[in-house]
Amino acid sequence: MSETYISVNHISKKYDKDFVLKDVTAVLHKGEILGFLGPSGAGKTTTIKILTGQLMPTSGEAKVLGIDCQKIDERIYEQIGIVTDSSGVYERMSVYDNLKYFARLLNVPLADIDPLLKRIGLYEHRKKPASKLSKGQTQRLVVARALLHKPKVLFLDEPTSGLDPSTALEIHRILRELKEEGMAIFLTTHNMEEAAKLCDHVALLNEGVIVEYGTPEEICLKYNTVKKYRVQLTDGTKHVLLQGSDTAGRIASWMEADQIETLHTCEPTLESVFLEVTGRELQ
Repeated sequence: MSETYISVNHISKKYDKDFVLKDVTAVLHKGEILGFLGPSGAGKTTTIKILTGQLMPTSGEAKVLGIDCQKIDERIYEQIGIVTDSSGVYERMSVYDNLKYFARLLNVPLADIDPLLKRIGLYEHRKKPASKLSKGQTQRLVVARALLHKPKVLFLDEPTSGLDPSTALEIHRILRELKEEGMAIFLTTHNMEEAAKLCDHVALLNEGVIVEYGTPEEICLKYNTVKKYRVQLTDGTKHVLLQGSDTAGRIASWMEADQIETLHTCEPTLESVFLEVTGRELQ
């Protein structure tokens, strides 16, 4: 088992009389991506704020890199990176100077900036004022700033929300590379498809409660109670068939006649599982 970078044990958080988190438990190891998934208000951002020392839990214990989150001081920020919707940039400064400013704060060699800009896809824009960047480019700059000091743990709160598909895919590529290099990534998102592609484990969070926890595949297969197959034939007709001997015979007959264009099993998605468990649509 790889090294544990984050542990969350029975964390709860209450504002006045209302619980935002209720008895949440999870773990994140080195070289893994853990996804906290759910709609707005589910408790995802509150979890990140507790893990980064911005909020105190009402009960339970959470640790990041072996440090109790209630005892975190500024030294932890030398080992973690954070990307949230409030992570802004200095718009009047150039892309390069934005990173140069934080490099000095974090004691990062200036020679590290250009290679990072190349990796993140912003090198050709390094002299451009941050105010002139597109939304996707601005988000890349925010991610670059979080990666500048090569943190062990990266917190990402809805990192691709509102981005075009090509920019989102590019950020996905970078996250996979960072994971392979040993970084632990704590990701919050309401995009279940994104989570299924990226995450080693996911927690489905609803009204502060983890309603399912495991690998995306495990969770989807757990709810695959009615097994079906989706078939498209070469004549363009489409069929959805329940598993059974009759279905096996029909598929075998079509295959023998070389009539099958596509054949898929119909496992539930994370989104359909979430809807089944909670009765709520994702927003």
